[in-house]
Amino acid sequence: MRIVICGVGALGSTCTQYLRNIDAELRLVDFDRVGSKNLQAQWFVKQSLGKNKAEAVRLQLANFYGAKAEAMGVRLVANNAAQLLADCGLAVDCFDNADSRLALSEAARAANVPLVHAALSADGTFGIVRWDERFTADREDAEGQATCEGGEHLPMIGLVGATLARTIQDFAKGAERRDYMISLSGVMRTS
Repeated sequence: MRIVICGVGALGSTCTQYLRNIDAELRLVDFDRVGSKNLQAQWFVKQSLGKNKAEAVRLQLANFYGAKAEAMGVRLVANNAAQLLADCGLAVDCFDNADSRLALSEAARAANVPLVHAALSADGTFGIVRWDERFTADREDAEGQATCEGGEHLPMIGLVGATLARTIQDFAKGAERRDYMISLSGVMRTS
């Protein structure tokens, strides 16, 4: 099975490190570059500065764990989404904006590819892991609003990323589709 992780910033990079031993091929999609502000809340090291995020995560998986992944250093948009999802058995949304989430949802539905979303509230008080058929993308309060900059929300990023990784593992093993609500009070299964 090929798993396409779309967006490898805070949630995507955290989740990916927990998938280092999954019996599946990983395709990482992100157009952005690692900046110094990303080192606080995302799974990057100083040597990653200036590199494409998808490539940086691919290198870290290989260097730290000997795990392989494919890096696609492009922005997912409506006219390339189908190509990026080609031959995949699962798509994973770790984007931080509604436009990208919607483009991914439309492409996954058109290709009949299962899609799971992960999101963290801008104030870091809660997160969700939810399958596409029960997910609605919210617009940001402000265009381009950063939701996971700095290390302030790192514990929640870790909880949501780990919950997403477990959800992906459960799907890969037995096609289970569970939704979760995550807060500092705990992780609650909602479906």
